[in-house]
Amino acid sequence: MDTGRTQSPRAAAGRQGADGAAACAAAPEHGSATGRAEARIDLAAIRANVEAIRGRVGGPAVLAVVKADGYGHGLVPAARAAVDGGAGWLGVATVEEALALRAAGLTAPRILSWLAAPGERWQPAVAAGVDVAAYSAWQLNEIAEAAEHADTTAQVHLKIDSGLNRGGAGRKDWPALIDAALSAEAEGTVRVAGIWSHLACADELGHPSVDRQLAVFEEAVAFAERVGVRPEVRHLANSAATLTRPDTHFDLVRPGLAVYGLSPVPEVSSPEELGLVPAMSVRARLALVKRVPAGEGVSYGHRYVTSAETTLGLVPLGYADGVPRAASNVGPVWAGGRRRTIAGTVCMDQFVLDLGDDATVAGDEVILFGTGTSGEPTAQDWADATGTISWEIVTRVGARVPRHYVGGRA
Repeated sequence: MDTGRTQSPRAAAGRQGADGAAACAAAPEHGSATGRAEARIDLAAIRANVEAIRGRVGGPAVLAVVKADGYGHGLVPAARAAVDGGAGWLGVATVEEALALRAAGLTAPRILSWLAAPGERWQPAVAAGVDVAAYSAWQLNEIAEAAEHADTTAQVHLKIDSGLNRGGAGRKDWPALIDAALSAEAEGTVRVAGIWSHLACADELGHPSVDRQLAVFEEAVAFAERVGVRPEVRHLANSAATLTRPDTHFDLVRPGLAVYGLSPVPEVSSPEELGLVPAMSVRARLALVKRVPAGEGVSYGHRYVTSAETTLGLVPLGYADGVPRAASNVGPVWAGGRRRTIAGTVCMDQFVLDLGDDATVAGDEVILFGTGTSGEPTAQDWADATGTISWEIVTRVGARVPRHYVGGRA
């Protein structure tokens, strides 16, 4: 693992005052940002998280969800690390994501793609051995036609809408989807590889909807099996249910957020308590520091005004890089050996910190979030500050923030 540090100009100049020494002693020991900014991804953490999930669930197989560029961690590197950790399946939203994994040489794991629109490019997906989901009879017929043209049998997972009221066949439409699947199986164009659904409130422990959805799912599976469907896997559990509801595990669990070391139930358990390690840290280097007098407005709208003469530091990340604009005046950042709060409005490419009288220079590292073990904020801290969820914080980190991988091959 890369644990090297890049010297700041302050260290290079040998400024070892009391404040500077204290800051160095307290700084999180993950190494410094090597450029303007970076997202550092610990692939060993992803690998260990999957191993921990496997140990927790026992018999069921693990499908690691790597959609949305691996929740911002990188589609292919995250997928490789998850497979190295024991994931037998990978999950993506789109056909394009599935084909990108195949093109990168990930041929051994089963890949399930579950989001499509009419006229989807089914043929290259089924030809590449990608499992696909069907929500309706017409969608299944499209898949069957594509499989026929590809001279193969499509591996299809039939989705029942058990109460999320998003994707999947409604209970009234379920028999028609099953009939279409049985007809396609008889023709040899489709094999029902799975029956699945998705939970609405598994992250709210004790929510009654989980039991209701579980009952609907079991009823849908029983109906399908009575009329002759023999699915290879039945799957319902997302990260929260994987970690908290063993009765939802069935043959396969589909952890997403937990793969990346974040807690899907932060009000109940921290990542550490769940045996998980956050894999992403986002850091940057101060682009500029300058002294300003008291009473100065800072950034657009002057929503922050200095209360005394102070040092301002410019951080070259903004909402175009995934820093929520809602973090204006509330976003937590580690800088100069302690936590700060963003001063004023988050701009497209930058934001400002009030550094007080602490000794800082351009080039010093700031950490937006990391594991939290050395005092720096976490993705959950950012979610709490901005009124969102940690899923969004890591996933929205933009493409112009370079990913730097440690702990394994990318």
